[in-house]
Amino acid sequence: MSTAKHVFIIGSKGIPASYGGFETFVQELVRRRRSEDICYHVACSKAPAGNELSPGETFRVFGAECFYIPMKPVGAAKAVLYDLDALSWTLQYIRSRRLEGCVVYILACRIGPFLRPYVRKLKKEGAVLFLNPDGHEWKRAKWNRMIRAYWKYSENKMVHQADQIICDSKSIARYIRRSYPKAGGQIRYLSYGSEVAEKELSGETAQRTLAWLKEKGLEKEQYYLIVGRFVPENNYEAILREFVLSGTEKKLAIISNVEENKFYRDLAAKTGFEKDARVVFAGTVYDTQLLTGIRKYAFAYIHGHEVGGTNPSLLEALGSTQVSLLYDVSFNREVGEEAALYWNREEGSLRRQMELCETMSPKRREQLGRMARDRIRTAFSWDMIVRKYEKLFQSV
Repeated sequence: MSTAKHVFIIGSKGIPASYGGFETFVQELVRRRRSEDICYHVACSKAPAGNELSPGETFRVFGAECFYIPMKPVGAAKAVLYDLDALSWTLQYIRSRRLEGCVVYILACRIGPFLRPYVRKLKKEGAVLFLNPDGHEWKRAKWNRMIRAYWKYSENKMVHQADQIICDSKSIARYIRRSYPKAGGQIRYLSYGSEVAEKELSGETAQRTLAWLKEKGLEKEQYYLIVGRFVPENNYEAILREFVLSGTEKKLAIISNVEENKFYRDLAAKTGFEKDARVVFAGTVYDTQLLTGIRKYAFAYIHGHEVGGTNPSLLEALGSTQVSLLYDVSFNREVGEEAALYWNREEGSLRRQMELCETMSPKRREQLGRMARDRIRTAFSWDMIVRKYEKLFQSV
């Protein structure tokens, strides 16, 4: 029998991370591992580049044992089946190796209606179930009424079967306590992490960033920046409407997976952004160093997310951009505190904050940037968060 602490992580697309909050979290948790007594096992939906693996085959990334679980092409249900297949693999692995005291950590609440028989089997093997409920997935506008109802029902089922519920936002933790007072598991707050960008970009990164800006028709410190999925709950309508109506001479750079779909066409009709040369859709950027450079050279960052917990793109902006303009919801307030400016959907709200930003003294801009970086260092340091997670895993 093994004396190591085995931790199985289910629910992310896997590592190495290319995009996404859960993927980045798993990668940093594994990459920054401090205790040699912890063994990580991570479900991955993609095999390493150039490799063909059978379902269940393993490979190693950052010292973790990754197990390949391909997603079945079954539409909206593919993520549900992916999690269930990963859970079946995990259960078989624990049984076959007679492992004791394992932690099974599930990210997001997709499989609640199907979870109970797996929980019974895991309990027989002495395993403990951890859950990160993510944000308010059931509020996302992209889901129809039936899928939203499923998400809420699934959340209910999973919260009531977990031994530990880990929320990446204090607001989410309050919501879980209030909504599910009979949940048996301990509810605790453990955020995502981030890093503070270097004071100056390295020569190579600076050159690549300036080249990228030139390619997109942008100039250093002459653009507002958005980084985030192109979905309604990120408040693109309010941001684009306010920006188009503003008198700013700066541009708006949007780094996102934009498609000219119904959402795009509706926004164009409502806001008129297609006629505004200041609005630049810059595509996606997966190169983390380049993205840090783009954030650092931005005049200000605009964050419109209103659904979910602690958003990784917000943490990354606070660690690199001097001034951040955040949509005023509890998730964002608890992260930015006094180190950011806040706006809402009322007409003129964002424009007023943009005007304040553009008339702000250099000293005040530097002060906000310093406060933002201090927030990351003191409350969202990856090393601190990894230490807390390892202490929690080892306490089981």
